[in-house]
Amino acid sequence: MDYLPAFLDIADQLCLVVGGGTVAQRKAELLLQAGGKVTVVSPEISPELEEWGRSGRFAIRRKRFTADDVCDFTLVVSATNDTAVNTEVAAAARQHRIPVNVVDSSELSTFIFPSIIDRSPIIAAVSSGGASPVLARLLRSHIESTVPAAYGRLAQLAERFRTRVQHELETITQRRRFWEKTLQGAVAELVFAGHKQEAEAKMESMLRAEAAGRTTTGEVYLVGAGPGDPDLLTFRALRLMQRADTVVYDRLVSPEVLALVRRDAEKIYAGKARNEHAIPQEKINHLLARLARSGKRVVRLKGGDPFIFGRGGEEIETLLEQGVPFQIVPGITAASGCASYAGIPLTHRDYAQSCLFVTGHLKDGSIDLNWKQLTMPNQTLVIYMGLLGLEQLCRQLILHGSSPDLPAALIEQGTTPKQRVITGTLSTLPKRVETEAVRAPTLIIVGNVVQLRDRLAWFETNR
Repeated sequence: MDYLPAFLDIADQLCLVVGGGTVAQRKAELLLQAGGKVTVVSPEISPELEEWGRSGRFAIRRKRFTADDVCDFTLVVSATNDTAVNTEVAAAARQHRIPVNVVDSSELSTFIFPSIIDRSPIIAAVSSGGASPVLARLLRSHIESTVPAAYGRLAQLAERFRTRVQHELETITQRRRFWEKTLQGAVAELVFAGHKQEAEAKMESMLRAEAAGRTTTGEVYLVGAGPGDPDLLTFRALRLMQRADTVVYDRLVSPEVLALVRRDAEKIYAGKARNEHAIPQEKINHLLARLARSGKRVVRLKGGDPFIFGRGGEEIETLLEQGVPFQIVPGITAASGCASYAGIPLTHRDYAQSCLFVTGHLKDGSIDLNWKQLTMPNQTLVIYMGLLGLEQLCRQLILHGSSPDLPAALIEQGTTPKQRVITGTLSTLPKRVETEAVRAPTLIIVGNVVQLRDRLAWFETNR
């Protein structure tokens, strides 16, 4: 270990920054955020630093640095582009045994600034020891993307309950189990969603239940898995997938997305093809409620978005009736994801001013749609689950006023490496699809925007 990681309490401590430019300003601002009382020393001061000085944020001494300037300071930072000055600052600080950082010069420094993930009071820091600051920043960005900004509020809530937990839960095992359940479960998700009072009430009820030895109700998360590419998952979706005790997933969830679920989570397949249901919808609704009532964190993983032909509304109705807490995590719907990867804009000011989503079959399996609405000009029509009824759909659109030459496209396994796009018109697309041995999942797009694909198809080109 090249450096000892440590966190300094500099609140109300005197801190010196030598330098008057942009880098000095960044370091001064960082010290101010940690509560330091900052003095800047430099013969030349940038306009921004000058303004900060006038506002009283810190003191400015417009002078050349001398060794005596370090006296009475707790911490020193040198942020000049003059090697001689930086060396002089480092020597003076070392002589007085004051921690010193010289920007971009680890050999002159007694401490270095790491890349910081600030979720106060939770603070994380990443450092390469000066070997590669850019790599440290990239790693910080990766961590920040997986750590919600509200972690600080979660830590504050935990702090308020800490003493009570110590008094009411006798054993270390009980306390650890309680904190693991609350800081990773429903309480945490309520905090992340901004529901502060509900989170505190939930923490209260879970503490009483744990002290009494009772099992608390879990929670259901309806998560949109997107159209297939795992990179299109939201951060929140990924976080919940990796914390779930049980995952109930659909046929349209890609294997690559499912692979991101926590490895030891129970996985229940509830896929539905047309007229072939692994588990009937009503049983799925009650399964989710039963699993949550047993205390489990349940992710209901759906392709696309739960509220766009995903039957999410039906499932949460059952959860509401049975008093089971739940949350909705939207996903990138198949329409937007597949259209984007196919290079087909859903709207375009020259071709389509509106977009209509429909399903290719209704609840009873029929295709009895509002054809007049579907054939309106200057719109894009997106048809979900239309593969089996493609020929009838195209025929009905033509019969109700659409041009036989209206461009149309079928996207197979959109956003994945197996994506295939078949284009044609309402009169030609069914026969083209018939000869290509197409398999679900598919999406059909009808409208003049389809003709833009020849110029905008980027995904296949980049593979």
